[in-house]
Amino acid sequence: MDDDQYRVLPGPDTDSLRLLGRESYEPVRISRAGHDAPVADLRPGYLVDADIDWSGDAPTVDSLSVRRPTLYTYLPDIEPVFEVARDLWQEAQTAGEGMGSCVTRNTDGVVNGAVYVFADSGPTSRFEEFRDGSRPLEPLVDRINDRDDDGPAPREVFVCQPAETSDFVVVTIALEKGGLFADTIRDTYDSPMPDEPLV
Repeated sequence: MDDDQYRVLPGPDTDSLRLLGRESYEPVRISRAGHDAPVADLRPGYLVDADIDWSGDAPTVDSLSVRRPTLYTYLPDIEPVFEVARDLWQEAQTAGEGMGSCVTRNTDGVVNGAVYVFADSGPTSRFEEFRDGSRPLEPLVDRINDRDDDGPAPREVFVCQPAETSDFVVVTIALEKGGLFADTIRDTYDSPMPDEPLV
């Protein structure tokens, strides 16, 4: 595999993670234990440079470094749904579109993030596709980074499945990691910031 830069994603269980190649979008499932690098301290959303050893029965990570400690948070069964997301979905339905997006602003009118809604009516769960990397979030994050005058920076990305409907999924990107917008989402859905030993 040519990738040496990966996005960390949750694994299918608590003992594993996925490393999604930034070039290939191919996921590599790895155990949290048994590496020469501090894999157990990685958090979903981190962008890392990693050297993977493929010579054994399972891939192991020889070394890694955190390029950007962006955080991905996956929130199933949320309630309430933010008004901006609910309005976006109604607008997308009216227009016959499968997705919608808008920027968000703080009380001073300064852009603090972006909200996307995606129809979730296919044979597989859109929420799970974002979670396992089969539908990468990379283009959305790259778009934010490209538009930011300060360039790429750690963000917080929230993938939310409304409790009251399975019709759509909400992806919210907070520009500032640990900022007021991200903290408001965490407080609303009782999702505290994780410990980050590598940061």
